[in-house]
Amino acid sequence: MGELALLIPILGVSIPIIAIWTSHQRKMAEMRIGATAEHTAEMAAQYAAKTQALEDRVQVLERIVTDRGYDVATQIEALRDTRDVEARSSGVQMNFDQKEKA
Repeated sequence: MGELALLIPILGVSIPIIAIWTSHQRKMAEMRIGATAEHTAEMAAQYAAKTQALEDRVQVLERIVTDRGYDVATQIEALRDTRDVEARSSGVQMNFDQKEKA
């Protein structure tokens, strides 16, 4: 009986302490979840903005390619043609048949 008399006050003190501790742990977990949710929402908004900006850029590039696709190819070929002409006509033509007069 002496052991039971000692155990009852110990339980009477430890049960409220455990209840307070678990309540505190639950509140801390809820705060962590809330902070994580806010951070996640902020990151999602940033990713959405970046994604929208990239989609806008892709649309512009698609418009450039589809609207002027043939024209760009024609311009590239025209530049190649002018380079060939310039390469053939560059420099001074030498005539070895005539000798210099002194």
